Amino acid sequence: MSRVWFSQPLETVATFWRVVRRDGVTLGFTAHDRDLWFDGVLHRAAPGMVPSAIRRSAGFEADSAEVTGALSHDSISAFDLATGRFDGARVLIGLVDWESLGTHVVYRGTIGSVAEEAGTFSADLVSRKAELGRDPVPRTSPGCRAAFCGPGCTLSPARFSHAGTLTAFDLASNAATISVSGTLSNFTGGQLRWLDGPYAGLSTGIAGVLGSALLLEVPLDLVPPAGTRVLLREGCDRTLDTCATRFANAINFQGEPFLPGNDQITRYPSPVQ
Repeated sequence: MSRVWFSQPLETVATFWRVVRRDGVTLGFTAHDRDLWFDGVLHRAAPGMVPSAIRRSAGFEADSAEVTGALSHDSISAFDLATGRFDGARVLIGLVDWESLGTHVVYRGTIGSVAEEAGTFSADLVSRKAELGRDPVPRTSPGCRAAFCGPGCTLSPARFSHAGTLTAFDLASNAATISVSGTLSNFTGGQLRWLDGPYAGLSTGIAGVLGSALLLEVPLDLVPPAGTRVLLREGCDRTLDTCATRFANAINFQGEPFLPGNDQITRYPSPVQ
């Protein structure tokens, strides 16, 4: 039997919020005066962090919510916010009975923009309703629309992933020299994931090759030490020729390379000779 919340003059109810980051780290907090363990997650008492008013509607417009707090908890730091560890993280906000540990979720969404100033932070939350505004119909494109080694591509990620070790990093050019097997040019358009060091768990795209180093898409503020372990994923330029010759995967190509483009409309007719 489901519980009717706030049906009594006195209730053993507190709010909780749970953050599931893209790197797999799950953080739980509660407005109660002690830590609570439920749903397999330890929710720590964090009186300095509070969700603001949650506005829900029956229409298709996105619900709004915000979380504010102080950068005093060990699990949330200014460095983690600046490096984007919380960008796009999934958020659940709800009620918990601190005696029975029964819960009720009132808001689901993701973290949008995050701001930090004078030791405090604020995060705008994007509700699940925002997904209704996305067009599910794919647009035609000469290049492949599928993510490399993702749904539709069908190639195995393990086949094109390579473990490596950082030997040097040039902060000025944002280039990483990595000891890894394989051809460096194959990693253009791919991804680098840090396995340890200050950026452990974070990923960045690989923009290209500079000599014997890989150019990273996201600039780094700190220089990772030599010996930092990384995992490299090869890239794909999303052309039919590469899909067929390099990967032998043309049958799964998710694009229309031979479809006439808009330039056909603007061409002048030429007389037939």
